[in-house]
Amino acid sequence: MKRDRQLPVILTREQVNLLIGSMDNYKHKAMAATMYSSGLRVSEVCHLRYEDIRRKQKMIYVSLSKNRQDRYTILSDKNLEILTEYWYRYNRPMGWLFPSTVRDAPLTNGAVELFIKKHAKSLGLPEGVTPHTLRHCFACHALEDGLSHTFIQQLLGHRSPHSTDVYLQMTSKASMGIQSPFDTFENKKDKKDGDDRNAD
Repeated sequence: MKRDRQLPVILTREQVNLLIGSMDNYKHKAMAATMYSSGLRVSEVCHLRYEDIRRKQKMIYVSLSKNRQDRYTILSDKNLEILTEYWYRYNRPMGWLFPSTVRDAPLTNGAVELFIKKHAKSLGLPEGVTPHTLRHCFACHALEDGLSHTFIQQLLGHRSPHSTDVYLQMTSKASMGIQSPFDTFENKKDKKDGDDRNAD
């Protein structure tokens, strides 16, 4: 049987900035910023360890992700500043980067999902925002900025390029410089008229 497949929610850059920037809890802010800036899954950000943040190389090491394979993804300068501030504020954790406060274990996926959904709702953002929304936004915004499909696939840890193809449907076509042939027809017509006038 064929199943309907809905496209995930994608936030604008302004909405992402609002979601992350308005978080008072600095641990929550650091986790949300890392998911967006590096394209991490919620389980991957929860299981980050202190040594996985490769500051000098501007990379994050992701160990045994969903597809049971290690990978590296990018570490943005802005996110590194947030992570550094978080680390000093929260007693410099040296094991799990985002430990639970009740046991010697990382924060759970469910806890992250709860605070992301709750905060998004309080801001009046579109319904359906989850931690995975930040990963989707990373991919779409990177495509709009001209990052290659293949490179995004590697950063996200997709085995198949088809898993990355969905983001091509959700990007802002205007941001990518894509025009409808209806608009290009008008542009070409205007150019031709201008050339004819110059010839006269």
